[in-house]
Amino acid sequence: MSQHKVALLGVPVDHNSSYLPGAASAPARIREAIHCDSSNMWTELGVNLGDNENWVNVGDIAFPNDDRQQTSQMIRATALELIAEGKRVLSFGGDHSVSFPLIDAHAQSYDGLNVLHVDAHGDLYDDFGGNPLSHASPFARLMETGRISRLLQVGIRTLNSHQRAQAAKFGVEIIEMKDWSDNAQIGFDGPVYLSIDLDGLDPAFAPGVSHYEPGGFSSRQVIDIIHNFKGALIGADIVELNPHRDINNMTAMVAARLSKEIMGRLLVGG
Repeated sequence: MSQHKVALLGVPVDHNSSYLPGAASAPARIREAIHCDSSNMWTELGVNLGDNENWVNVGDIAFPNDDRQQTSQMIRATALELIAEGKRVLSFGGDHSVSFPLIDAHAQSYDGLNVLHVDAHGDLYDDFGGNPLSHASPFARLMETGRISRLLQVGIRTLNSHQRAQAAKFGVEIIEMKDWSDNAQIGFDGPVYLSIDLDGLDPAFAPGVSHYEPGGFSSRQVIDIIHNFKGALIGADIVELNPHRDINNMTAMVAARLSKEIMGRLLVGG
């Protein structure tokens, strides 16, 4: 079976976080967890990542300062370069602000891009705390570009009136956590980008996040989403791990498992 090339990209940014810093140290922790001897490098669907030369760790983006516009531009430019090289990019945040330039780079490279967003929060604020590039605003910025064919958000459990209005304005589809069914049929026509905020999981499964929102997904449910949604996965990110709040690297190991399952799907083109 022919395989795609996959690049693991670290995006160590947390200066757009609204509550607690710490997510900038996440990429290194996720990489350590991926290679931890407590597990192996096989995906559940049978891809041996330990014996596969089609994925590469390209390291972290080195940001010279905390300038928000410059940071966003550097993320977008790096992703565009990797995509132009023929790689499928799996990025490790960082807070969720990094997803705007990452997904926008993919939207510029793949016509008709769809986005599947797993999160406790809609991240649709027009301007949160005076920062339009906040980690609470990436999907508002993204939808403003007009380059996204479809945005589907799942696991959401914090919608307020402003975010509901924003969702209606941009035509965002939302399956709130209270309405979730494990039998949900999720499918897309065309390329798909997957964005996973780790606080989409219940804190019992992912305590190492800045915003605890009880009542979320289990690890099993998120893995099943990765395996089962219909569409061509072409890129992904995992964001909002805060190692300062983690317990025995539990959340890092969850992120590593999700990463392996995503990498397997990116490699084989499913």
